[in-house]
Amino acid sequence: MRLGALIALAALALAGCGGGSDGETTTQEATPAPAATTSAGGCEAVETPAPKADGGQQAPPEPLEGKAYSLVVETNCGSFTVGLDLAAAPNTAASLVALAESSFFDGLIFHRIVPGFVIQGGDPTGTGTGGPGYKTVDVPPAGTSYTKGIVAMAKAGNEAPGTSGSQFFVVTADDAMLPPEYAVVGKVTAGLDVVEKIGTLGDSASQQPLEPIVIERVTVETG
Repeated sequence: MRLGALIALAALALAGCGGGSDGETTTQEATPAPAATTSAGGCEAVETPAPKADGGQQAPPEPLEGKAYSLVVETNCGSFTVGLDLAAAPNTAASLVALAESSFFDGLIFHRIVPGFVIQGGDPTGTGTGGPGYKTVDVPPAGTSYTKGIVAMAKAGNEAPGTSGSQFFVVTADDAMLPPEYAVVGKVTAGLDVVEKIGTLGDSASQQPLEPIVIERVTVETG
């Protein structure tokens, strides 16, 4: 009698673990991940990341030479590739490669966007005043022009021509009509449409982005 009662209770317990009235068990479906939302400008909508500390980096000991180098810049608006010009800016190119390999640019923003002119990023503080903590110099030739897709380095007005930190700009104008004072590090070789899209997402008066444009990652490719 006691053994029979225990068996009956066990059967009831097992039945209680079932799901539907037909006796079949049910499983809980996984909750799908939320879909990425699109911003007003057509990019992935993201929050502005927290600023990073200014400086703290070390300049590479020597310029680059030999093989070709490219930087792949991944943003929430898409990716573009910059082919580096080692002949025009060997010191600055070496600096950008070293900074990219140390993840310096990851999580920074394009803090200055002037439609029909340039997009500018690479400042760890996001204010337009920050940098890696050192400077390089590659003086551009007198006949240098800054046309669409050219990538050059920003500098303060009181700094000598060709002085660079970590802030770079990509020209979106057909010709930016800038004086030959900014080190030219290369040009966009793929993804110019992404650069042009980012170039529309700024306010001409304030030169500020209309929404967060984040550099998610910069990687180095060699060939």
